[in-house]
Amino acid sequence: MKTRTLLVLAVAALAGCDTLVTKEEMSGVNYGPRPERWKQEIASYLKLRVPDPQAVIIDFRNEPKQTFQKETVVRAPQWGWAACVFVNENSPRGFKGTYPMSFFIRDEKIVHVNGGPDDSNPVGAQYAREHCDRLGSPFIRMN
Repeated sequence: MKTRTLLVLAVAALAGCDTLVTKEEMSGVNYGPRPERWKQEIASYLKLRVPDPQAVIIDFRNEPKQTFQKETVVRAPQWGWAACVFVNENSPRGFKGTYPMSFFIRDEKIVHVNGGPDDSNPVGAQYAREHCDRLGSPFIRMN
């Protein structure tokens, strides 16, 4: 019961957060150069975290775009070149179905991830869906 209450409070806190970013916030940080090896970085990150690295299906949904994630009660501010990825672990031991993830990259390194194996909670999943939507790749679950 205690876990359920905390989960409800976390989701409520996220729902009440203002995640819209101003132009001043976007222009006030250094995004670094546009990443060139972003697909390799993301694939390497995921293959270390899924049950069967040879079976995982990674769908790169967009080219990286400069993105700023506003600070909220549940997340620190993040910025960089963001990419949306849809992941299907494609393994009986893995998550069933496809899920979205958003990656922030600066100087060819992943600096933050929303959603996925290391952030599998309602807050991380919501941020990943929002970022994918803003990056032009809305996630629609097909179940």
